[in-house]
Amino acid sequence: MQQILDMLSSPLVLIVLLMAAGTTLVLFTVAAKFEDTPDPMKKFSEQSRTVLGDEVKSLNRAKKKESAIEKKLEKYEAFLAPTDSKQAEAARKEMIQAGYYGRNAVRDFHAIKFIMAIGGLLVGLLMFYVVLPPAEDAGMITRVATIGVPLLVAWYAPIWWVNKRRAERQSQISRGFPDALDMLLICTEAGQSMDQSINRVAKELQVGYPALAEEFATVANEVKAGKDRLDVLRDMGERCGNNDIKSFVTVLIQSATYGTSVADSLRVYASEMRDKRVMLAEEKANVLPTKLTLGTMMFTVPPLLIILIGPSVYGVSTMLSTMSFNGP
Repeated sequence: MQQILDMLSSPLVLIVLLMAAGTTLVLFTVAAKFEDTPDPMKKFSEQSRTVLGDEVKSLNRAKKKESAIEKKLEKYEAFLAPTDSKQAEAARKEMIQAGYYGRNAVRDFHAIKFIMAIGGLLVGLLMFYVVLPPAEDAGMITRVATIGVPLLVAWYAPIWWVNKRRAERQSQISRGFPDALDMLLICTEAGQSMDQSINRVAKELQVGYPALAEEFATVANEVKAGKDRLDVLRDMGERCGNNDIKSFVTVLIQSATYGTSVADSLRVYASEMRDKRVMLAEEKANVLPTKLTLGTMMFTVPPLLIILIGPSVYGVSTMLSTMSFNGP
């Protein structure tokens, strides 16, 4: 026993025991530190789940709001949307040509027009009874103008906007269609199929002509869905309201019917479209002098007459005033 105590009390054994105790303490401290440190990936996953949950909740709330609005509008659908099938089809075609592809675009358009008309009527009544008092002293024309003008402006504002969008879209499609034909011809002669060429053209036209690119992308997606290409292109011509696209579809139908080369047909039709573009540019250039004639007459002839005839008129008026002054 005494030998064991002497051995334990020796300096070497004490140093070894202290080193072992220190090492153990350090190991426990490091282990506790790693246990307390949260996993960054776990924190990131929790944050991702939280953000995703918030987005899902917001989407659900938006869907509930939309469904509530849809239910309210469905009650007045017979009053808002056209009941005749031909009128409904024509209105649907106009909304599609303006770029509104929603299932309820016609109904929403009429609803917005009705709501804005009610708002215009309220604005007119507010102007009549508040801004322009007293109402009793106003004439019939003033009353009708004060109430009717805001109502008519609010009623025709959605119609003007849709017609404006429709005209801009058709103009953009008309301007970009010759370039689209050239791209289709290049892709076809490079060995790509018509579907691949349409996809490529839709991607290339996205920046310059987004409306036409959207139409080509719609064609590509419908063809992928299994619809016949010629029917899809014919529908594209109806949606765009462009006679050039309808003629292009006719060319493709004839090429498929008679078995001729699609590349040759596209080459001939693209050349015709380029010639047509040049003719339109020349027509606008030839019309320009006629349009400038009125401006030239208004801003050039009056100053010229003042410069040429002004001194004579001044001399005559001075002479006449002198003669009347020296008279009897």
